[in-house]
This record gives sequence, C-alpha cells and structure tokens, in this order.
Amino acid sequence: MISTTMLLSSLGARDRTLFLRWALPDSSRLARAFWTILTNAGGAAYSILAATLPFLAGGAFAEIGRHALAALVGSHLIVQLIKRTVGRPRPSRGVLTRALVAEPDRFSFPSGHAAAAMSVAFIYASAFPSLALPLVALAVGVGMSRVFLGVHYPGDVLIGQVIAVIAGVFVLHS
Repeated sequence: MISTTMLLSSLGARDRTLFLRWALPDSSRLARAFWTILTNAGGAAYSILAATLPFLAGGAFAEIGRHALAALVGSHLIVQLIKRTVGRPRPSRGVLTRALVAEPDRFSFPSGHAAAAMSVAFIYASAFPSLALPLVALAVGVGMSRVFLGVHYPGDVLIGQVIAVIAGVFVLHS
C-alpha cells in the first residue's frame, strides 16, 4: 500500500513543475489585475454572498440558496480539516517564487478559494443547466487564478474542486 507521504511527495514534484510553468511572477499589471479580480470571486465575502442571495428572492430560489450555502459550508469544513492535517506549505514557502496576492494562511492543500467557487457554481449549475458552462468555467477560472497568482499548486486547486463537487452531490442527494 502506498503511504500518504509517498503519494504527496510524488504529486508534489509534478505540482511544482506545473506551478513553475503556470505562475505569473513577471506578469503585466493588467494580467495581474484580471486574475486578482477573478480570484476574489472565490473569497469568503463573494462566495457567501453568492450562496445567500437567493434567500432574498424567496420561493424556489431560497431552496437553491440553502443548497449552495450547505455545499459551501460542507466543502469549507472538509478543506480546513485537510489543510490542518496535511500542512502543505504554500508555493511561496517551497518554490523560489513569490505570491502576487495576500496568502490567507500558510497552508496550500487543498485550495479553499477553488472549493468555494466550485461548490456554489455546482449547485447553481445543477439548478440552472443552461448556465452550467459559464458557471463552471468561472469556478475553474477562480481555481486557475490561484495558481497564476502563486498561492496554490495545481493539485491544490484540483482537489479543492473535487471536494466541492462531492459536497454538492451530497447536499443535492440528502
């Protein structure tokens, strides 16, 4: 059986290689501004707002908002538990690069921003299938922004998004 340490070490080497290809340490101010605005869509304020706005509309929208909020909270709890258990340092502490935005904490794995954006997008995409592609694309963009801005490895983002989808499926089927 492969140990968790060996698995994370193997994934870490691949993650570092991809990170060094994708991070934007010398990007233009315009590119940095675009990715910074996008990354904020996965932050706590915007994801909580996006999950709770349907309550104001009432009716069937309130149920969708309840689902979005439950998926957001559930995925966040899982992300924080894993972050504190694994303790993977952020790229700025493990690779010769610097973050282009403030790091919310010292742990990288998994990405909370990517999980937050995907958990809300997944619930809304399930409720409004015609909007699924732009919603999921926005969530994927939030995840990519975390790598481009130097605060997460690609694997952190991928696992954060997988956690969000699993939380969303659980919420919709419970």
